[in-house]
Amino acid sequence: MPKVSQAHLDARRQQIVDAARARFASHGFARTSMADIVTESGLSNGAIYRYFTSKDEIVVAVCEQASEALPKALTAEAVDGFLEHVRTLARETDHARLVAQIYAEAAVSPPLAAVVQQQLSAMRAAIAELVPSRQRRDAGQIAEAFVALCSSYSQQLAIRGDLDPAPYTAALMAIIKG
Repeated sequence: MPKVSQAHLDARRQQIVDAARARFASHGFARTSMADIVTESGLSNGAIYRYFTSKDEIVVAVCEQASEALPKALTAEAVDGFLEHVRTLARETDHARLVAQIYAEAAVSPPLAAVVQQQLSAMRAAIAELVPSRQRRDAGQIAEAFVALCSSYSQQLAIRGDLDPAPYTAALMAIIKG
């Protein structure tokens, strides 16, 4: 029997995670069963269980793959570009709804909460590094507020639909400028 390549195994795992991400975003975690993920992925039960022993493991895998394209600078243009990116993801992939599901599940799942806490910590650290030198002593507080407001914008997109990021950009710039 021929050996399956690591690239093939990685692609199958990613196929499962992508299918789960789409299903979770559209139906939520509670309304998504393993059978739904099997159907969405087009794979068999056995294929799914080869990579994941439970839906909870898939939820963590989806969360671990989340990446935020944080701004490269804390300028109005860069912050607005970042929020427009978040808005585009919400429109095109239901990303905001997925994030809302992840946060809700993390409130009751310690393994998922650990992943989310690590990601939020990394985001705060990345933003703190961008704080201008004149405000360096307040970098932690600025980063905390920045991440909180961006998370709130994402939650608003999940609930209210497509929102103009301009008021959020203005608020973030006020926080950054002190």
